[in-house]
Amino acid sequence: WDRCQMLSIKGINKTVGQEQQAGMKEKQVLEDLEMHVARRETEALFQEQPETGNQYLEDTLLRSYLKTHLPPKVLEEVHRDLERFGNRLLTKIQPLSWECELNPPVFQQYDAWGRRVDHIHTCSAWRRMKEISAEEGLIAEAYERRYSNWSRLYQAVKLYLFSSSSGGFSCPLAMTDGAAKVIESLGIPASLKNAFGRLTSRDPEKFWTSGQWMTERRGGSDVANGTETVARKQPDGTYRLYGFKWFTSAADSDVTLTLARIADAEGQCTQGSRGLSLFFLRVRDEEGKLNNIQVQRLKDKLGTRQMATAELWLQGARAELISAEGRGVAAISNMLNITRIHNVIGAVASMRRMISLSRDYARKRMAFGKLLKDHPLHVQTIARMEVQVRGAFLLLMEIVRLLGLAETNLASEQEQLLLRLLIPVAKLYTGKQASAVAVEAMESFGGQGYMEDTGLPVILRDSLVLSIWEGTTNILSLDVLRSLAKSRGQVMAVFLSTVQKKLELASGTEELFLAVQRAREAIGSLQQFMAAVGSEQALSMELAARDFSYSLARIYTGRAAAGITEPWKGLGALLMEHAARPDASPTDVCAALRWCNQELCPVAVESGRGSYGGGAALQDSALVFGNS
Repeated sequence: WDRCQMLSIKGINKTVGQEQQAGMKEKQVLEDLEMHVARRETEALFQEQPETGNQYLEDTLLRSYLKTHLPPKVLEEVHRDLERFGNRLLTKIQPLSWECELNPPVFQQYDAWGRRVDHIHTCSAWRRMKEISAEEGLIAEAYERRYSNWSRLYQAVKLYLFSSSSGGFSCPLAMTDGAAKVIESLGIPASLKNAFGRLTSRDPEKFWTSGQWMTERRGGSDVANGTETVARKQPDGTYRLYGFKWFTSAADSDVTLTLARIADAEGQCTQGSRGLSLFFLRVRDEEGKLNNIQVQRLKDKLGTRQMATAELWLQGARAELISAEGRGVAAISNMLNITRIHNVIGAVASMRRMISLSRDYARKRMAFGKLLKDHPLHVQTIARMEVQVRGAFLLLMEIVRLLGLAETNLASEQEQLLLRLLIPVAKLYTGKQASAVAVEAMESFGGQGYMEDTGLPVILRDSLVLSIWEGTTNILSLDVLRSLAKSRGQVMAVFLSTVQKKLELASGTEELFLAVQRAREAIGSLQQFMAAVGSEQALSMELAARDFSYSLARIYTGRAAAGITEPWKGLGALLMEHAARPDASPTDVCAALRWCNQELCPVAVESGRGSYGGGAALQDSALVFGNS
């Protein structure tokens, strides 16, 4: 275009013939530009997009796990249903997921005539996700117990497949599952029978979802000191709740469980965790009006934008006390265990989704004269991520297997102790892994990974919350220490015994000899650390809590990614156990071997460096806050 302008300027003082000649040149340039633009508009897409097929059929690790563990009759039925579900996800549910992302909830505080309505508008795709969740029995499956102790594992597999295509609806499902678990643990009181039936229903017309209103202004994880909501008893035995809930996920849910402090006749409340009781409440009445609840605003979040998260005022909300007075924290612990397992499911699912897309892109993208799959360094990067998701997946399956045993009264005391330990370990570890894998996988797409319309940034944003929801890494690391202290060493003894048994099984496989040897060395280092720190101050163990929890995760499950940040390293027993099966594939053995070259017990290494003494704490403080 600049060239055209120059021709016109130069032609101003020329003769008529020269002007005609210049005009012809100008016309030719314009025609050339028009042809170039026309070509650009009709050119084909530059790059074929990465896609996945039936998630169940493409997940060889999932299928091999189910084949190994499920009874034949159960496997036959489950396989048929999961193949069908995988097709539904691909053709019907994934498009709805993108609609949920493009149409986030909108809050309408007043109507056109100034009346306060506090209405949260959600899109039709979000509401359809609720119906699908009921139809597929994503909550019901765990409580119907059609397959006895395998029902919980089967439910987890369906949630794992659903998660990355759920449009964020996996979050309200987590809380719904948690609420159903609490009600079941209370013996399903008569007053909650209808609610339990709806929370576990397969009928879309009857199905309810639940919230979990715990976070208040003064504290998130510190509910004992941060909960200010007050409950006042009414003559009919119900309670009215008054307070402010700072962060309520899935605020469009039908019901919720929440903590509050019961006021006595003088209006006084017991402080600390002993003053907290658990309440059940309907969010709206039969006419659809809010239960004396005001919505202050929707949260403007980095991710999970598909879901309405709100600040709520409880202004006399009618509620039912469902725990013993002052036993709210103990009663809601079942809910926390379930939602933390759902957090693990979401973490593993997001990692699997990103790696699947990365793998397909490597088969289609040309760079430097060949496909990405033919560049060894690129394939190595994806392989390292693949080992990570394999370990995370097997840890998830181990937890839900143990939970299924516990729910059907088939778990031994040792298995129940192990489950108590592994839930916080798995949640904290996979939460960190999910964001690390998302970042690494996004890079494998180059600049396209940074483009919003590819959908890849959505996966990254949504994964970042997984290390925060249901307890941060540090909070859960301290919870791991509490589980050890409460059991007076029994939990750790069970953990070590279980790992040793899995290693014994793997030791019969020649290819795994070095991996088994390395794992046993790690166990020895862990035992030495515990013996040494046992006589030291509590401060030392608190400083070691995160590294200690990482060590448990690495020894039990494992990771392999040399040169990557700390949570990626490790070795564990589950991958070796899976690789020791008679029909194990070379890929299974490779995954077990790959991670065994990493630091397996970081807590022992850091302890040897003096990272946990009182002097280390002072140094940390100086580094962060300065010498002053």
